[in-house]
Amino acid sequence: MTDMAPQNQALEIPSGGCSSGSCGSSDDAMAHLPESIRERVNNHPCYSEEAHHFYARMHVAVAPACNIQCHYCNRKYDCANESRPGVVSELLTPSQATKKVLAVAANVPQMSVVGIAGPGDPLANPEKTLETFRAIYKEAPDIKLCVSTNGLALPDVVDDLAELNVDHVTITINCVDPKVGAKIYPWIYWENKRIRGEEAAKILIERQQLGLEMLVERGVLVKVNSVMIPGVNDKHLEEVSKIVKAKGAFLHNVMPLIAEPEHGTFYGVMGQRSPNKAELQELQDSCSGDMNMMRHCRQCRADAVGLLGEDRGHEFTMDKVEAMDIDYKQAMEFRAEVHSSIEEQRNAMKKVATVSLDAIGGVKQAQKKTRPVLMAVATEGQGVINQHFGHATEFLVYEASSDGVRFIGPRKVDQYCIGSSECDDGESKLSMNIRTLEGCEAVLCAKIGLEPWGQLEEAGIEPNGEHAYEPIEEAIAAVYLEMVEAGKADIEVETTQKATA
Repeated sequence: MTDMAPQNQALEIPSGGCSSGSCGSSDDAMAHLPESIRERVNNHPCYSEEAHHFYARMHVAVAPACNIQCHYCNRKYDCANESRPGVVSELLTPSQATKKVLAVAANVPQMSVVGIAGPGDPLANPEKTLETFRAIYKEAPDIKLCVSTNGLALPDVVDDLAELNVDHVTITINCVDPKVGAKIYPWIYWENKRIRGEEAAKILIERQQLGLEMLVERGVLVKVNSVMIPGVNDKHLEEVSKIVKAKGAFLHNVMPLIAEPEHGTFYGVMGQRSPNKAELQELQDSCSGDMNMMRHCRQCRADAVGLLGEDRGHEFTMDKVEAMDIDYKQAMEFRAEVHSSIEEQRNAMKKVATVSLDAIGGVKQAQKKTRPVLMAVATEGQGVINQHFGHATEFLVYEASSDGVRFIGPRKVDQYCIGSSECDDGESKLSMNIRTLEGCEAVLCAKIGLEPWGQLEEAGIEPNGEHAYEPIEEAIAAVYLEMVEAGKADIEVETTQKATA
């Protein structure tokens, strides 16, 4: 295919990066990387923590088959209210997927990425996946192409992916030890036969590592996903992180196991627990000493549309897409203008945030004995605090300390109030949401009602609506400095709180 872009050169990713302690800001973890790599992830919401506030992604569900079985997976269809990998409402043909991409790109100008993530494994369905990528590459060459895979079939199609300019690939690697793998994967389907146990895990691991090496040789950016399974691979994932970094992986995403019994997975039925928030953060921090960690993952559906944390898929069902009249050339020009405006906004916000972060640095220079503080933020995107407390379906949790501000991760909640003070089951939802914010000492939002204000204070969480529409990191830095000045962030305060508890 001579009209395709040339393959990228092999990646050179320096060692170092953000320590397990803290980063000065959300994009400092990328600062040590070559400019060429930072440019490639600049507007990728799944690869850049900062970009996820501004840019949207889209998954097209064209790949139903899978070549392995995971104990944490059960692919249920037509479950629109369920947000987890492997779930879709509509399976698409490559032609339908291309139409849908053009429709979404025309109506969601913030979109920068199209990925294929299932509902099975995209590379177990290579014909459908590659046909879809070819069509999108031809019709919408300005959109980044991504694929997520378990890696079993990856080495066979690496050259096809590179030729189609698919330069962002995610591989799910849960282990590098077949004994651990045998507890996660009951079987793989390989060379026309079903293989079980440690033999199956050994083959899968070897194919994953080979595929990772081949992608890096061709200059493809590789993100590794790992599912944290307490008692199975939680103590093993630090080793996984070291090995995949050594082989050239760019980013590691350690995700919590989803194991609710109603999903019908083996782990769910057998009572395997998911990790709690503290366990997940501890493991992420341990792994972050070896490579960049992704903390903003939402474990999206295989047909997700929109910003991370939202799903607009219901707006683009195929019956609605078929009725749309799309002038993609005009839409592409408009999207370019929107993206340019987003970058101007991001640059302006960085300059403002730097002032506040420098002020936090002054706390450390003054050798004040302060402690880290967790704060929750209600936001609809754009990197600012712009959401009503009662309208939030998730809160973003940040840690402020004398080292700076760093993102910890999202916490999902039930929207307890939809523009009205009269909400079904409002009180119980509010109580549940406040429990979800456990460990946070402040919550920053655009507005908040009297009832949640009072209950938050009773729970020891300070509600704050004074920084509405301000950049998130700037606001968190300002609140932290206020806490430092008031003595609320002293190490002695934490010690007293623990003693009281």
